[in-house]
Amino acid sequence: MSEGLRERKKRQTRQYISDVATHLFIERGFDAVTIAEIAEASDVSVNTVYNYFSTKEDLFLDRSQGVVERLSRFVRARDPGESAADAVLRELRAATETVSPALGLHAGYDRFMKVVQESHSLRSRLWFIQQDLLVHLEKTLREETGAGESDSLPTLVAGQLAWAHGTLVAFIGRLMLAGRTPEETSREALALLDDIEAVLGTKVLKYAVRQG
Repeated sequence: MSEGLRERKKRQTRQYISDVATHLFIERGFDAVTIAEIAEASDVSVNTVYNYFSTKEDLFLDRSQGVVERLSRFVRARDPGESAADAVLRELRAATETVSPALGLHAGYDRFMKVVQESHSLRSRLWFIQQDLLVHLEKTLREETGAGESDSLPTLVAGQLAWAHGTLVAFIGRLMLAGRTPEETSREALALLDDIEAVLGTKVLKYAVRQG
């Protein structure tokens, strides 16, 4: 179904407010900017801002839902004969190799990370996003394998794959903050992914293989 005019205008307004807020946060720091200032700079009311974003953190981390669902999408789209871990590692390698902005491999990501580093509330929100990703992935693994609630493997495998993702993203953030280019960071992150795969055990690497 194609997007209607009303839905498109709402999406564009939401994106505009988020873009204005992000510019202010990067310019002045997250804690120094108020919702009222964001509303004024966006030429909307404070209530309008809250209609689109429940919290100030949501304005800066407005793509968090996509991150929460990322690994689950990879698992659901795995090929016949491919395990959940194979699919996750393949997709993370592809995004890293192509210098994907989705992993922070773009100019300006260092400024984004600087804002995060300087704000306790943003660091806390990122931790909760990681926990949501883990819970979402465990649920997906149980659905994909038919595992019962008493089976601990989906919990353990989800934990290992969430760790792999979090380790990669944190590594990229550190290198970008240190002044590396996206291309330099990509090369080092690919080597890290090889090390991550070497650390994962057979049970994780062979779990939830899709039947052909």
